[in-house]
Amino acid sequence: MNQVLQLSNKVKTALANKRPVIALESTIISHGMPYPQNVETALACEAVAREHGAEPATIAVINGKLCAGLTQDQIEYLGKTGSTMRKASRRDLPYLIATRQDGATTVAATMIIAAMAGIAIFATGGVGGVHRGAEVSMDISADLEELANTSVAVVCAGAKSILDLGLTLEYLETKGVPVIGYKTDVLPAFYTNESSFRVPIQANTVVEIARMILAQRALAYPGGMLIANPIPAQYSMPAAHINQAIDQALQEAQKLGVKGKDVTPFLLARVVDITGGASLKANIQLVFNNVALAAQIASAMSEG
Repeated sequence: MNQVLQLSNKVKTALANKRPVIALESTIISHGMPYPQNVETALACEAVAREHGAEPATIAVINGKLCAGLTQDQIEYLGKTGSTMRKASRRDLPYLIATRQDGATTVAATMIIAAMAGIAIFATGGVGGVHRGAEVSMDISADLEELANTSVAVVCAGAKSILDLGLTLEYLETKGVPVIGYKTDVLPAFYTNESSFRVPIQANTVVEIARMILAQRALAYPGGMLIANPIPAQYSMPAAHINQAIDQALQEAQKLGVKGKDVTPFLLARVVDITGGASLKANIQLVFNNVALAAQIASAMSEG
């Protein structure tokens, strides 16, 4: 086993026995939600995974170790530390390992560590993508490049609606990343199911998705897969309402000079404030929905 990779006993046992395992990220704990909702949500996600037949492997960097499977105390630590915790993407991992520091993993870093551990599927809220105005700023999430290079399937509620969804789809197409809509023919926009952008592939059953992941892995070419799972209808927010909040948050970010990796957490936090907390409730529910689907897919994959 890689000396910098540390698996919990439960994750190690599940993998050894070829039982379903799904990865979960940790920036959603440190940067995605306020305390204590972040810790409550993280622990509830692990419970949802187990309810649907999979062992959860929440991933983070702790004391320079790439950890797949955290203790409750470690999750509590990430939640309490919050946004002062280093947000760890691909570029940050060597530094954190060398200096024995901590980091909450983004989608990209979670994919890397999941692949190292032999975990094929990962559930998150929404992936990063091409930011609005990227033709000037060149602000494109490392998540997209990781999807093009790392063989982990990612279940999400589409791309975060603070992004340019059309350009995000174009980027994924250029990189050859399959984008699959689960029971939908449009790319959901995180808080809302309403979208004018079509997904290229649609799947109506968990078994179909499991077979596609296994087929992609059998081809042995690099890259993952994006599975877009719409937020449940009862929690979906009206597109006009959420877009108005996003536009306001974007204007504030530009005025304050917020840039780089600080943009997404700033925008998500402001959208929560502007919507009176409604977006946070939607965020929590869509994450639960994605974890349940990922666990079901992992179970179907283990059955062949």
